[in-house]
Amino acid sequence: MKDIRHQHLIFDMDDTLIYCNKYFNLILDEFISLLSGWFADEGLQMQDIRQKQMEIDVAGVHQVGFASEHFPRSLVETYRHFSELYNRPTSEPEEHQLRILGSSVYEKEVEAYPGMVETLEMLQQAGHTLYLYTGGENAIQQRKIDQMKLTSYFDSRIFIRQHKNVTALEEIITSHLLPRQDTWMIGNSLRSDVQPALQASLNTIYIKHELEWAYDIIQLQAGSEQSFHTVSKLTEVPDVIHQSLRIHEKKRTSG
Repeated sequence: MKDIRHQHLIFDMDDTLIYCNKYFNLILDEFISLLSGWFADEGLQMQDIRQKQMEIDVAGVHQVGFASEHFPRSLVETYRHFSELYNRPTSEPEEHQLRILGSSVYEKEVEAYPGMVETLEMLQQAGHTLYLYTGGENAIQQRKIDQMKLTSYFDSRIFIRQHKNVTALEEIITSHLLPRQDTWMIGNSLRSDVQPALQASLNTIYIKHELEWAYDIIQLQAGSEQSFHTVSKLTEVPDVIHQSLRIHEKKRTSG
């Protein structure tokens, strides 16, 4: 690919390279089933449990970022909300059960999205420099990185942040002197990946999934000078980048 200009590619990890939300959803299904049983006499509906947990979950992430204790806490706070609403006494054994359930999501085995290895290898072999930028706590995210052997693609260019926003992204850009016109952000979150990248004037690829976490869904603000693309599969990323570069080069030479 001698005609392809060298690019700097910043990849999100959770639900971009590896599965994440599906494990939280499995735990939520268990949680909702559990509460439905505990509150059976009160007639508590599953959709009401799901809606309240989502509200508490999203509000908490805004406050503490991607902290591991937040998700188990959201289950306990949802339980306390309905206990108070229906005047049902809370119990420490039940709260302990919910904390254990919520924390178990971080012990799940990591699973790569289809084509992860092929996509990263293709981009690496094309001569591009790859960066990993993920939200969460060091120990939890590092375990995933190690299981997936991602350092073979990203080397030391790995950034774990509890808050993913334009400030965190700008720090990566400036500390590594990344040229914005040749830098891309690739991720699944409109809030954490796409909007900050657009604000930072980076080329951006949004990997849109059918089921998305409520926190990730926002209305995008003003666009960027750089390229913005939406795909449905990780494996589409190399073609999008290389096609965009060819179009840009053709316009430059013909102009």
